[in-house]
Amino acid sequence: MDQYQTTQHSNQGGSPVKPDSNLIWAILSTILCCLPIGIYAIIRAANVDSLWAAGKYDEAYAASNDAKKWSIIGAVVGIVFGFIYGVCMGYAAAMGGL
Repeated sequence: MDQYQTTQHSNQGGSPVKPDSNLIWAILSTILCCLPIGIYAIIRAANVDSLWAAGKYDEAYAASNDAKKWSIIGAVVGIVFGFIYGVCMGYAAAMGGL
């Protein structure tokens, strides 16, 4: 690890701090919002612990950040598609199509 990463992600003893895997957010994004994007987020979240145990700290931080990013993207995509679906169903109901 370079010095920037060590100082950015370390506690007072100087040892690196394990990142949050964001697995809960990835699972929620998968179940409630967007399945394909959420699955990728779960995969990245599951890699955090194994990378950390292997001593690949920078890669563990990157996997944690990816899991968080893709969980957010999945939630936004799910909300947008849910809104579009609701508008289409409302329009269909108003036109007597249902």
